[in-house]
Amino acid sequence: MMSLLEMYRPRFVTTLAYMLQSTEYLAWPYVRWFWRTQDFRSVIRRRGFVPTRPARALRALMAAGMFVQFSLGVSLLVQWLWQGYDGSWQWGIALLVSYPIVWSHLVTIPLMAGRWLIIEPRQRSMIRSAAKIFAAHPGIRLAVMGSYGKTSMKELLRTVLSEGKRVVATPANRNVAVSHARFAQSLDPEAEIIVLEYGEGRPGDIARFAELTAPTHAIVTGLAPAHLDRYRSLDRVAKDLFSISRFVDVGRLYVNRDGKDIGPYLSKDLVKYGSSGGMGWKVTDVMIEPDASGMSFTISKGRRSIGLRTRLVGRHMVGPVAFAATLALSLGLSEEQVIAGVAKTEPFEHRMQPLRVGGALIIDDTYNGNLEGVRAGTALLAELPADRKWYVTPGLVEQGRDTAKIHHELGKLVAAASPDAVVLMDNSVRQYIEAGLTVGGFQGEVRIESDPLQFYTDLPLFVATGDVVLMQNDWTDNYQ
Repeated sequence: MMSLLEMYRPRFVTTLAYMLQSTEYLAWPYVRWFWRTQDFRSVIRRRGFVPTRPARALRALMAAGMFVQFSLGVSLLVQWLWQGYDGSWQWGIALLVSYPIVWSHLVTIPLMAGRWLIIEPRQRSMIRSAAKIFAAHPGIRLAVMGSYGKTSMKELLRTVLSEGKRVVATPANRNVAVSHARFAQSLDPEAEIIVLEYGEGRPGDIARFAELTAPTHAIVTGLAPAHLDRYRSLDRVAKDLFSISRFVDVGRLYVNRDGKDIGPYLSKDLVKYGSSGGMGWKVTDVMIEPDASGMSFTISKGRRSIGLRTRLVGRHMVGPVAFAATLALSLGLSEEQVIAGVAKTEPFEHRMQPLRVGGALIIDDTYNGNLEGVRAGTALLAELPADRKWYVTPGLVEQGRDTAKIHHELGKLVAAASPDAVVLMDNSVRQYIEAGLTVGGFQGEVRIESDPLQFYTDLPLFVATGDVVLMQNDWTDNYQ
């Protein structure tokens, strides 16, 4: 009853504006979230409403519309009470009861109209202009794509190559066509290397991004189930990723051969890299430091041998770091520059990022969102020494029809790592993870949390010196 009454409180319009903002003003994701929500009191949890101009305008529109409909409903009821108009009370009640739902949906009309009439024409014009800028730029254009590891690879390349070249890269995780177009407007004309992250999310994205950015080289960082709500199958994800071969020479297309799912898509003519090496170089002597402060290894080719140390952790990062080093050597950097560049590489925010809380080691991998990332994280958790090990996850999003299967596998991977405690969030995939834990023979403690934010806030209160806590993945408020 209280959750139903929430729709009739004044703050409900702010909740709706927050939902619009969180779904980037896309009508269909917003409507799906609306109908999934069972209690609107719990919608705004992880972030707060940001009163930007579009958000304020939409909130004001909904508030005004609700007020008008409410007033009309009251007016009809008054007419029925005082003048006895037939049927007016039914219409009055209908208007009063339905106004929150009606205006929750009517707000999508200006959203779609604004997108079709203003935003999309403006974006198309900006993209056409940016395509000319990229095509005319004399620098090497490295496109980075994959189901996982894109941002890490982009930052690796930026850091290592900057030791000997003038390098620019797309900022943060701004990796779609509009972001690329904005990036082009301020592109350094003297840059020798441009690193472009591709944030594919639906079939055809890779081709669209490549047509815009005109890459000269491309790197596929890995293949895993991701965005299956739109791609529908792993095969379609692979098809989209490898469509990049239409835009770059095969000798300049580098593919990470590590990973469970990518094998069937690796042809002989692709340039491959991985944890054992690549591009003629071999990786040996891998050592992960027990306090997760970094790792070291050696790359060798013929009589050449180069020792490297990075502050990144996890054996899954050996291949990408080694690739960045060997690519840098092939582009003319000296051994000294490569060693110095690799030494500067460090964990990226929320991506296998070691943090210290008291005497406990927290590994923040909350930006991870795929099964290969879980595989890498649980392998690291199993390898690190600890008095007590914790594994924390809400599960993975956008897994489509394979949701149950993938989360079952996730549970088995966690069980194989043998943590002492597993913390799951109380959501729609919890049961599948628990089933995987059971099949995997997990014997430790399973803890269910209904309030993720409160759990993360209280984390320092229940970890102790010598503990290792791996936190993987995060769910925004629009996932249940």
